[in-house]
Amino acid sequence: MQKKILLIEDNADIRENMAEILSLADYQVFAVQDGKEGISTALKEMPDLILCDIMMPVLDGYGVLHMVQKNPVLQDTPFIFLTARSERNEIRRGMELGADDYITKPFDGTELLSAVDMRLRKADRLKRPATSILQTSDESCAISSGKDLLLELAGCGNLNRYKKKQIVYWEGSHPTRLFYVQKGKVKTFKRNNDGKEFITGLFRDGDFVGYTPLMEDTMYRETAETLEDTELVAIPRSEFEILLADNPALMKRFVCMLAQNIDEKEEQLLSVAYNSMRKKVADTLIMLCNKYNPENNPDFQIDLSRENMAAIVGVAKESLIRMLSELKDENLIGLQGSKIKVLDYLALKQMFN
Repeated sequence: MQKKILLIEDNADIRENMAEILSLADYQVFAVQDGKEGISTALKEMPDLILCDIMMPVLDGYGVLHMVQKNPVLQDTPFIFLTARSERNEIRRGMELGADDYITKPFDGTELLSAVDMRLRKADRLKRPATSILQTSDESCAISSGKDLLLELAGCGNLNRYKKKQIVYWEGSHPTRLFYVQKGKVKTFKRNNDGKEFITGLFRDGDFVGYTPLMEDTMYRETAETLEDTELVAIPRSEFEILLADNPALMKRFVCMLAQNIDEKEEQLLSVAYNSMRKKVADTLIMLCNKYNPENNPDFQIDLSRENMAAIVGVAKESLIRMLSELKDENLIGLQGSKIKVLDYLALKQMFN
């Protein structure tokens, strides 16, 4: 059965070109030129997906999205914004209002069809009953595979590329997406009134970022920033919440992750409050090895700036540098520029306070 696509675009050339591409891909296309006509067509034809330009006369894209979200018949329809590069600052507003995705103009046919296909497949998955998804009697196995199930059901979300030191989200902002690190590294941190930074979490490929405020329904309590060029898969909040509600294994998986996160932060705070400088630095080096070298590669080197490492330990950068020099003199670590190689893992792990 043909899928119905509603296309709302005021530029006639773009509208006709997109309609032709979608029709050739065997979609049934309803193309209109403004938001008011788009809403009327949506109510009449009940499309499987809506493609909508942002800047339009009569009723703009935000108005269309608002009316779609308010209508109980249309509110679950996948909604993709079409935006010009000059309008990229408006993307955040659209995603916060509930849009599922956006396509930046100019785009080619492959990009358009890929976005449409992914959203339609994702919508089909969400319509499937949970019983058809979870067919395992081994509950512990289901919990351990929770990440894979989430990524599969969410269609891997939208891939976003971030440069080094680029902000992913700010403390105090409203969470709208769950992030999955496909490649790269991310840190979360807080700053005091003097601008001093304290790193609260480190994330690598395979980790989820920003799930705590989504599950607790709160604002972000910390800021997230990339440590290097990073690729993040963004899963809309609405879909994450649906998946949790329909899949007990996913809920248990994220509850376990929340508990582990709390334990790690408690250990970090105890270390900062009561351990000696020497012990804090040693514990941080062990933590970084465990985080970024789970395979125990003997050639592994910690590649983290002194500023960031000091923000984990909770000391001044100069104090950290002096302590690293002492550990180097004792042949516990090796220093090659900004990189650190742990030479005696066991001695650092068993270091007295």
